[in-house]
Amino acid sequence: MNKDSAKAEIDRLIFEINRYNDLYYMESKSEISDYDFDLLLVELQKLETQFPEFAYDYSPTKRIGGGITKKLDAVVHRFPMLSLSNTYSEDEIIEWENRLKKNSEGKLEYVCELKYDGVAIGIQYENGILKQAVTRGDGTKGENVTANVRTIRTVPLQLKGDFPSDFEIRGELFFPLKKFHELNEQRIDIGEEEFANPRNTASGTLKLQDSKIVSERGLDSYLYGLYGYDLPLEGHYESVLKAQEWGFKIPDPKNNLMIKTDSINGIMDFIHYWDKNRSKLPFEIDGIVIKVNDYLQQQELGFTAKSPRWAIAYKFKTERVETVLESVSYQVGRTGAITPVANLKPVQLGGTTVKRASLYNSDQIQKLNLHINDIVQVEKGGEIIPKIVGVNKDKSDQSNLKIEFIDKCPECYTPLKRIEGEVHHYCPNELLCPPQIKGRIEHFIGRKAMNIDGLGAETVDVLVEKRLINSYADLYSLTFDQVVNLERMADKSADNLIKGLEASKNIPFERVLFALGIRYVGETVAKKLAKGFKSIDNIQKATFDELVNVDEIGEKIAISVQQFFLNEKNSEIIHKLKNAGIQFSLKEKEGTTDRLKGLIFVVSGVFKTFSRDELKEAIETNGGKNASSISSKTNYVLAGENMGPAKLKKASDLGVQIISEDDFIDMLK
Repeated sequence: MNKDSAKAEIDRLIFEINRYNDLYYMESKSEISDYDFDLLLVELQKLETQFPEFAYDYSPTKRIGGGITKKLDAVVHRFPMLSLSNTYSEDEIIEWENRLKKNSEGKLEYVCELKYDGVAIGIQYENGILKQAVTRGDGTKGENVTANVRTIRTVPLQLKGDFPSDFEIRGELFFPLKKFHELNEQRIDIGEEEFANPRNTASGTLKLQDSKIVSERGLDSYLYGLYGYDLPLEGHYESVLKAQEWGFKIPDPKNNLMIKTDSINGIMDFIHYWDKNRSKLPFEIDGIVIKVNDYLQQQELGFTAKSPRWAIAYKFKTERVETVLESVSYQVGRTGAITPVANLKPVQLGGTTVKRASLYNSDQIQKLNLHINDIVQVEKGGEIIPKIVGVNKDKSDQSNLKIEFIDKCPECYTPLKRIEGEVHHYCPNELLCPPQIKGRIEHFIGRKAMNIDGLGAETVDVLVEKRLINSYADLYSLTFDQVVNLERMADKSADNLIKGLEASKNIPFERVLFALGIRYVGETVAKKLAKGFKSIDNIQKATFDELVNVDEIGEKIAISVQQFFLNEKNSEIIHKLKNAGIQFSLKEKEGTTDRLKGLIFVVSGVFKTFSRDELKEAIETNGGKNASSISSKTNYVLAGENMGPAKLKKASDLGVQIISEDDFIDMLK
């Protein structure tokens, strides 16, 4: 394919992929299957690799992420990002509106919007292309998070229509509640502490060094504030609607996410509606924002030192209720982590009946100094998880039985252990404790692991209770006759289960590694280990130093991996899975060689011809290994522009050879 043909095909693919992306994320419509969409994306990636001069910044392949940003640069805002004055009082909203009437000429119109509980962002576009994305920071300057914002599907990389040549749009990036729940479930699966709330998690995600992880987490956006010198319209409401035509996801008035009104009654109706209905939203809000619509009137009203006079935020009060703490029970997770749960006298909170609340760990119980029949104060943490935030001492009887954290597993009565530096207590009886057995099997069969059709949690419970299985390896010994005799299992269901088990033998190694349920080995870490060692045997034999030399594998993960394989029972399970035909090695890609066999590389800096990920892949494809830090075992540092001086000095001190991108290409010839 010549350059002209390649450019035309790349332009076509970008247009098609962006169109499908807009339909899916903006209009909830799908005209193409996920598989076919991924094929288009792969085709585009191949062409961009072959013709890097056409790998545009607005290409949808930039949403996949993969670049590493070691430091977030500070950027001065062209237009200060001032915060809004807040109030919890409707009377103060009325006073604010009266002041505006006295200080402004002409009839006032107001725009009411939701106050999203996320991260404020300002995104600059030049000639319709996303140029830069900056957090609020201190209002004068923020952090450059452009690489991470490019991965967010609802932020357009290229605009359409009659947009201004240079402008900034502001809004909020947030974590959808469904994605937040999924992320916490993944963390629980690998024995990590849950994230506290979507807002802080969104903020932390936006500052991650690896944009690929940001892409996988699924942040969302609403963009609604236009800033520039030649904006085409005279009012905020009209500008937001215009921005929708250019490709932005806005708070759509059709869904009552934004209204324009000319009265205090209209403002109050909007406040009351969302105070009552906010729990139905798929994301968090903590109030309502009211703005004067007309830009000239905004200028006329002006600013205080900290905030605009023409806008105000009404914040909802966090709903708190009191109820009786009846008892505390304890849950055992897949990794053996013990989670205390408060059992409460049922009470209405945020539109739902609350009967239980998480107590997180023993430290929380001790901090609250809980007793049976205490009158406890309950809130919904981040509008999601009920939590006990205090005790009404005046109404509680401190002579009642004090809650003491258990010292034995509630399921198998094994004495609990607490690892130094960790918040959880653990049941160490991992191979005989029933919830741990069932939890590991449920993790193994999950959609992101072995994805076994016809097998769910209820069936796992029955199989374990009937003693047909005691580990996930036993699944592959099940016969049709054993399964079909189970309760509520017909011939077809049994047949689907056996076929699902057979099909899972084709699941690739990195997902098998994740499915094993090694503590701290989530999806990303499993991929890194699989790429770094190529097979389960190599991982099993790996030394501590070899493990930590793999990119993103720290000491805690390395120790956990070694402990897993030192356990004889786990080795037996791996042996059974091997005999069943499970994939325990990476399938070699076409074009693999051993030219770099035994050589360890550290890739650092910015490169002209290839991205860092492409260079790392080339190293692995040709038998070499990537390391994240320079050590005496490093053979080469592959250095691009802007390589950090600390790495340069360390390589020189250790006598590690530094090579250029061209030198590396010559090594492969």
